[in-house]
Amino acid sequence: MPFAAALSTAEPPLRAMEEVCAQTRARLSGDTDLAILFFSTHHARAADVLARTVQQRLSPRCLLGCVAESVLGGDREIEQSPAVSLWVSRWAKPIVMESFHLMLERTADGPSLFGWPDELTGADGGQTAVLLLGDPFTFPIDLFLRRVNEEAKGVRVLGGMASGIRAPGQCRLLFQEGVKDQGAVGVLLQGPLGLRSIVSQGCRPIGRHLVITRAKDNLILELGGKSPLAHLQELWPTLTPEEQRLFQQGLHIGRVLNEYQSDFQRGDFLVRNVLALERETGALAITDRVRVGQTVQFHVRDAATADEDLHALLRLDVSAHDHKPSAALVFSCNGRGTRLFSEPHHDARTLRAEAGDIPLAGFFAQGELGPVGGQNFIHGFTASVALFEE
Repeated sequence: MPFAAALSTAEPPLRAMEEVCAQTRARLSGDTDLAILFFSTHHARAADVLARTVQQRLSPRCLLGCVAESVLGGDREIEQSPAVSLWVSRWAKPIVMESFHLMLERTADGPSLFGWPDELTGADGGQTAVLLLGDPFTFPIDLFLRRVNEEAKGVRVLGGMASGIRAPGQCRLLFQEGVKDQGAVGVLLQGPLGLRSIVSQGCRPIGRHLVITRAKDNLILELGGKSPLAHLQELWPTLTPEEQRLFQQGLHIGRVLNEYQSDFQRGDFLVRNVLALERETGALAITDRVRVGQTVQFHVRDAATADEDLHALLRLDVSAHDHKPSAALVFSCNGRGTRLFSEPHHDARTLRAEAGDIPLAGFFAQGELGPVGGQNFIHGFTASVALFEE
């Protein structure tokens, strides 16, 4: 197979790296094209050792990696304990790779991204994808995604923001033979990738569709001529006791991405958090910009819904393709795992249950990247998955 993955929970960094390198090398014949390493904060101080060991043992054409609060590997999710998870690939097809390190620069014309890969602008969306790992404190991910959506329409961006860090300068990103502490690292992949993707937002709608009739920036002032508060007051008595409990724990709102549809199904909404409800005006503040004419619907999230959503999206993907995936990269929110589910290893084992015993690696991110409705976004509480065919 052209893919391999390995997980180690050994505490000494060098021993952990020797284990995962030996396992992947035994399963992958020939040279390594791409190596991606996820490592817990316990190994952050040894990031240079991790990068150097991968280069010495596997000599990948491209190496990326990041520090994480928790990592995934195989059918396990290692939370709050030492772990490294390595994923490697060797494509027989002519896949072109361009690695890059992006940095924010302040210019007279405004913020700019230094290190932008030239081949990304105007790239063929059907033959191009980006895998990206970023520092949540220093990298303007919204700026990057907006530019990709405008200049490289259809190109999918998958990945996540490093986690387990609390301040600028603490991030550790692996890039080729070195370590970066800011910005973002990524690889541009072009060619017959056989790449599929899903983004499981884990929410379900409540109430009915509503159209925004007054808005400003991230404030919804009116829905169908009435304040959001008035609609929520009408909605509350129609909810079941369980829905009312979820409503109180955290309300979300889904924005329809394709306004030309007459019916809205799973995956048609971009789900965002509700930040605040203004009692005086009845306005609703959310974590996204909104405009008049957009269709929205309130959503709630719980473990059962998140479980059902991920299973359903994976089954839909498998049934829609002639071949099952041969490998996966998983970027789950650091609010999932045992913080959401009653049993550990949920996302990793769901992937294995639906897609088979495939090489799998990933991490719990502080913001997950993935496409919804043909555009790339940063998400929260999601599982963003890249699936690769052989």
